[in-house]
Amino acid sequence: MNMINFRKLKLLNNIQFIYELALARLELQSFNPDLKVTNDFREFEIKDDGNFDELKKRLAYFKTINGDYSDYYYLQKYNQTKSVNQYLTHWIYPYKGKFHPQMIRALMNVIKIKEGETLLDPFVGSGTAILEAQILGVNGIGIDISPLCVLISKVKTESVDVIDEIKKYKDYYLFKKDSKEPSDERIKNFYKVAEMMAHSDQSRRGRNFDSSFVNDALKMIASVEDYGDAIKKHNLKIGKTKILKDDIRKIPLKDESVDGIITSPPYSIALNYVANDAHSLKALGYDLDKIKEDFIGVRGTGLNKFELYDKDMEKAYSEMYRVLKKDKYCVVIIGNVTFQGQEINTTQNVIDYCGKIGFKTIKKMEKIIYGLYNVMQKEYILIFQK
Repeated sequence: MNMINFRKLKLLNNIQFIYELALARLELQSFNPDLKVTNDFREFEIKDDGNFDELKKRLAYFKTINGDYSDYYYLQKYNQTKSVNQYLTHWIYPYKGKFHPQMIRALMNVIKIKEGETLLDPFVGSGTAILEAQILGVNGIGIDISPLCVLISKVKTESVDVIDEIKKYKDYYLFKKDSKEPSDERIKNFYKVAEMMAHSDQSRRGRNFDSSFVNDALKMIASVEDYGDAIKKHNLKIGKTKILKDDIRKIPLKDESVDGIITSPPYSIALNYVANDAHSLKALGYDLDKIKEDFIGVRGTGLNKFELYDKDMEKAYSEMYRVLKKDKYCVVIIGNVTFQGQEINTTQNVIDYCGKIGFKTIKKMEKIIYGLYNVMQKEYILIFQK
């Protein structure tokens, strides 16, 4: 009679919330459904199926797999900021409403998106989902109407390919030494984002622009070098990325052309994405009054803003359904907001409309949210299948 061997997996020390434990279990089940939880939810046991190399490479919430450290355990240590979930180039630019990359990695495992397949984030924001997809060898397409979001996302994902050239122009940008301006847009974009960060430091924290610019640029260089080092040391097969400035209400992709979607739509009145980054958008030369008319959740006033938001988002979800392949998954992270003391059930509206256009709701998970306590205390992870 053959003995069944069980192998242990230990969670990372930073796992503390119920939704993280739930995601840890779900991502592990996507690889091996035969598991049990031990040691007060700090350890899991799975049947030995010889699949440990893939688990070590992909899992997000686990420190060790059968006694060996996971790739994620090592990757999170490439951190120039020392803040949790800000490893490699994830930390670049203080964008409000960032994803936790650890959660994104786990969700990619949950929806079983594979190396070489394509993930879409149609509200790319600061690029977290596309960068984490790139690290996992998944091809990523990020779309956003905001020129700032497009710029940040490009820098996070493209700079590793030109880090030597970026360093070569360091004296030109940081210390105003004579040199010819680079022709490569990726180099220009890198230092442009460093400038935007300095504008943010000056506007939000009252710091000196020049010293912030130098410090931010040097830290960014160190982070991109970390990324290059991680690629070599951990034999990462990097996914291809494409970042587009475009409108989610008319996605420039063919029908059934992506293998998965992970996104967080604008939170209606909870965040004003133009006002939050006004300093950077102005520095980039944009007219704020003009640009806000293009932003979902920002355009309009009062109750009219909600009506416009609902119409815009119905178009967005219909487009997401169109470009997603059959039987594949779409993950939406969204929360309810409070307006004039009344909660608006945005989450249920999303579930209802997505059901109407053909999506099947597979999972609804509650998670807490930080930094928006005046209008929102929690959000939901919604998993749909086409």
